[in-house]
Amino acid sequence: MVEKHVINAQAHNTRIDRWFSNQIKHLPNSLLQRLFRLKKIKVNRKKIKSSYRLKTGDVVEIYNLNDYKPTNFKKKINYIPSSKESKNINELVIHENEDFVVINKPRGIAVQSGTKNLKNIIDVLKYSKFFNEARPYIVHRIDKETTGIFLVAKNKSSAQFFTSLFRLRKIHKSYIAIVKGEVNDNLKKMVDHLEYFEKNKKIKLKAITSVKIIKKNTHYSLLELNPITGRKHQLRKQLYNRGHPVIGDQKYYINKNNNHKKISMMLHAHKIKFIKNNEKFTYQAKFDKEFAKRLNSCFR
Repeated sequence: MVEKHVINAQAHNTRIDRWFSNQIKHLPNSLLQRLFRLKKIKVNRKKIKSSYRLKTGDVVEIYNLNDYKPTNFKKKINYIPSSKESKNINELVIHENEDFVVINKPRGIAVQSGTKNLKNIIDVLKYSKFFNEARPYIVHRIDKETTGIFLVAKNKSSAQFFTSLFRLRKIHKSYIAIVKGEVNDNLKKMVDHLEYFEKNKKIKLKAITSVKIIKKNTHYSLLELNPITGRKHQLRKQLYNRGHPVIGDQKYYINKNNNHKKISMMLHAHKIKFIKNNEKFTYQAKFDKEFAKRLNSCFR
């Protein structure tokens, strides 16, 4: 049996693997990749890779999907927030319009659900008044323990727009971090080739971050960080590599001890800037109480 789907303008430029997961079925990545290799998913009767970007008018053909037993499919469990959580999201919203929402993400909550995290900000937003007639689209990431600016699209076209802006490095983000030690005044930019594992293969990706020292003493430094690239854990890894880990970072830290584990991570997404429809947008997120308290104690 062959299913045929004609791609409309809303799905234009979307990766076919993402389109499949959102529109057809959510499968384990290994199974989805196998379907592409076996030509079970074609575009315009041709074999394509999972990274293929769809075009308006493309005809996607899916062969014998029903041959796979339900046990092959990964069931996605949504987190249903309490009425209090849905109400509290109102206090986190910095700006909202018909295309996107900007929030000040609290620490300790993941962007989306995973094996270790059921509670997540996307599902909380989904049940809030801001998404009564829309669905939230993730366009960038922010670590679970990082606070601050988080941008969420409200429709497919806005999601594609913001994803393109991030890919073209036309969205500018600034972070504020309290790090261990006195950072040298000569540190203006961090350039690294960070190691990651992809399908059990080690790869290196270039990471670039601009650095500005706001204040410092012999024990701590307060930094403004402007990432040029967007690698996973980029800021945390780069600072750790230079002997100045973010205070409270449980993954990239020197001389861990029990006292350290009680400290929250002092990394805050402070500002975001971009241009949309020839209009400039700038948003800032305030520090939470923990960050403000730590800032005061480190730089009295």
